[in-house]
Amino acid sequence: QVQLVESGGGLVQAGGSLRLSCAASGRPFSNSAMGWFHQAPGKEREFIAVITRRGGSTYYADSVKGRFTISRDNAKNTLYLQMNSLNPEDTAVYYCAARSGSGYYTDPLEYDYWGQGTQVTVSS
Repeated sequence: QVQLVESGGGLVQAGGSLRLSCAASGRPFSNSAMGWFHQAPGKEREFIAVITRRGGSTYYADSVKGRFTISRDNAKNTLYLQMNSLNPEDTAVYYCAARSGSGYYTDPLEYDYWGQGTQVTVSS
């Protein structure tokens, strides 16, 4: 079992920044590929970014490339998402997710564990 707890969401003006964190406990964090997803009201959960278990590779959705950065600190069992140049279209609940494996994964169905989510609201 893996427990994930997100934090760092909030209300920010367009053009602003937020840093999300995801604290993990349970199975060794360094064995898990980690992803960020978001879900806006009435929409399906969408892939944002993924990082491999050692942090050597990252991959982003086109909509956030160049604005968001995913990182991890395996010593602290924590995943991060630095979000810059936010716009109202980024408004959603943001979730972190974990799964075992050495690759990177973009489909929500590929993940076994999810956090409860943190709300990000970007005002225009």
